[in-house]
Amino acid sequence: MSYLVLARKYRPRNFTEMVGQEHVVQALSNALTQQRLHHAYLFTGTRGVGKTTVSRILAKSLNCQGVDGNGGITATPCGVCQACTDIDSGRFVDYTELDAASNRGVDEVQSLLEQAVYKPVQGRFKVFMIDEVHMLTNTAFNAMLKTLEEPPEYLKFVLATTDPQKVPVTVLSRCLQFNLRPMAPETVLEHLTRVLAQENVSAEPQALRLLSRAARGSMRDALSLTDQAIAFGSGQLQEAGVRQMLGAVDRSYVFRLIDALAQGDGKTVVETSDALRMNGLSAASTLEEMSAVLQRMAVYQAVPQMAGTVDAGDPEAAETARLAAVMPADETQLLYSLCLHGRGELGLAPDEYAALTMVLLRLLAFKPPSGAAEKKTLAQPESAPTQPAAAPAAAAAPLPTPMPVATAPARAAHIERQPAAQPLAPDASQEPPPWPDSPDDGSTAVAAAPGVRSASAAATPLPVRSPEDFDRKSAPALAQQAQKAPEFVAIPVRTAPEPGERLQPTPQPLSAPMPVSARYTPTEEGDVWHATVQQLVQAEAIAALVRELALQSQLVARDGGHWLLRVERESLNQPVARERLRAALEAAGHATQISVEVGVVIDSPARRNAAAAAERQRRAEEIVMNDPFVQSLMRDYGAKIVPGSIKPA
Repeated sequence: MSYLVLARKYRPRNFTEMVGQEHVVQALSNALTQQRLHHAYLFTGTRGVGKTTVSRILAKSLNCQGVDGNGGITATPCGVCQACTDIDSGRFVDYTELDAASNRGVDEVQSLLEQAVYKPVQGRFKVFMIDEVHMLTNTAFNAMLKTLEEPPEYLKFVLATTDPQKVPVTVLSRCLQFNLRPMAPETVLEHLTRVLAQENVSAEPQALRLLSRAARGSMRDALSLTDQAIAFGSGQLQEAGVRQMLGAVDRSYVFRLIDALAQGDGKTVVETSDALRMNGLSAASTLEEMSAVLQRMAVYQAVPQMAGTVDAGDPEAAETARLAAVMPADETQLLYSLCLHGRGELGLAPDEYAALTMVLLRLLAFKPPSGAAEKKTLAQPESAPTQPAAAPAAAAAPLPTPMPVATAPARAAHIERQPAAQPLAPDASQEPPPWPDSPDDGSTAVAAAPGVRSASAAATPLPVRSPEDFDRKSAPALAQQAQKAPEFVAIPVRTAPEPGERLQPTPQPLSAPMPVSARYTPTEEGDVWHATVQQLVQAEAIAALVRELALQSQLVARDGGHWLLRVERESLNQPVARERLRAALEAAGHATQISVEVGVVIDSPARRNAAAAAERQRRAEEIVMNDPFVQSLMRDYGAKIVPGSIKPA
């Protein structure tokens, strides 16, 4: 007997053997048990996750006859009756599989639907399975819509696709849809372990982990890669051989790179990158493996409890947990982002290994220098006045200028600010301000500070003494009183001077002044030329550049049928435009020949039109401003007219 590949040999034959699709198995099993059967099913998912397998198991469940031949619809087909064995071997008459990738036309679909009128030959139901249904043409989809919506009671449709977005919504609405998910590497690893145990093939756990990750969620791909790895290793699965077969990067390089980046060791990063080049390992695979490791590190950093529950038999998981504790979380996120975006930069660089080195060194460029992460403190200005630290210090030296302290009632007093020219800190050469006596009635003394003066103190003189006459024995009492709560510190504030006349904002008019283009000096020929051009424009005799030439030009002189025009821009004096303007003037009976010179224009139709528009705008604004209702709004409510909002009718 010829060898049967693992993907076909270990294809599930009932729902209990299905792996990683428990949500689909549970829904179909319950539907079969309760006899709540839909007439059309749509299975979606990536390649190798079990779409065709589920379809065949469903067909066996619908047509199983039982071991004794008296069975019915069941969620657990026997697998030994005639219907089950024929479906497994692909010989069941009432189960038809159509590959829409190669039979996508309307003729193939109509040929399939023609069989729908006949009842099943062997089983209870006819089952039509259309694989890769999204490949059908629109005409083929339309041909099956009616039968798909109301099939005979003995007919079931099973559709499978890897791209449900391409299936028309009219088909989706007629089907019961199930999405088969990609399988986790742990699920694939567990299944491969059982398969190899039955095949009596020895395998290293790390080799199976490589195969599980390389399958990318597809169990069929995992089994196919396992077949290839068994042949590559002469019946054994070893990590080195599997890694060489897959062309995968040894994660020891990845761990070395991440550790060096965490330590800020650029030399090790460059040396490891050169080692990858010498061994011919893919730079893209390196970044991909780094992204996977960094993702696990970020999980361990966000949930530290998971780092303590890693599998002791997985050395990579233990090393990942160690690196998660070494590298800061923000650097992990940054490096992960750099690896993702760096894969797209590899193709842009002349050397992918140089691009890999640059991607990794980019983290070191953004890495803060040592000591920069320390908490910074704000230093007080040297000129800022401070309170005495303790009474003995105050007794040993002259008291510094105290910060003004006031309780809530005193704080409510109006505080006047000195002019902006007053310095923020007192000058050392100036005499310190007087210090008031501490009153006995519990009221609070307000000390004058640089830039602050108390209005209440100015109104009611307080008995004060100079610093020379101050009794230093009362310093402890003052310090104790200053520490009583609540206390408020009045800090002198520098105020900006009022703007002078030159900086005062000037009132803006409602409309902008008349532009230079609207100013003109009336001329006798200008009246004639303006009327002529307006006539040509209204008659649509000139357009585009010809119209612009006529509007921007000035009629300087007329000599019979020869007119002399003047323009300011040489770009308007084009031979084609000049000839078309001459033809239009000749057709209107004005001139048979024109000449155009370049010079200063003081009267043109465009300037006259602009001046007329400016005059209409001025009149409109004057009407609005003189309106009594508008004036009352401006006078009573302070309303303002938005400049430019008035448009003449």
